[in-house]
Amino acid sequence: MNWVFYAILSAFFASLVAIFGKIGIKGVDSNLAVAIRTVIIVVFAWVIVWIQGNADEVFKISKYSYTFIILSAFATGLSWLFYYKALQLGEVSKVAPIDKLSVALTILLAFMFLAEKPTLGNVVGGVLVTAGVLATVLIK
Repeated sequence: MNWVFYAILSAFFASLVAIFGKIGIKGVDSNLAVAIRTVIIVVFAWVIVWIQGNADEVFKISKYSYTFIILSAFATGLSWLFYYKALQLGEVSKVAPIDKLSVALTILLAFMFLAEKPTLGNVVGGVLVTAGVLATVLIK
């Protein structure tokens, strides 16, 4: 299977995050909900690593890679905290599209920091994602 298949699965399950999360946080502090969710994710991820037999590789990762994995973890944590708070306060149909502005921002940051080359497709795609978010949120 190629990366597109996994990306589609990611999008599908990410959509369920918003729906299940909105239902689950009713009457629950959003930060507590993120903490519970995180524990489940940690257990789930380690079970997969152990099933694959990769647990011993944790000691083989370079300090450089650890630095960026840790930075990614902090970014994930902040994203989840803000996302759940937004879900608690707003409508999923508005929160989720705004969250997807990350697509356009990621494309831009990939150009700036990863030296990825802009193509017509990813520039137009980023603009269309942004336009779609604005239409979803602003047009009544």
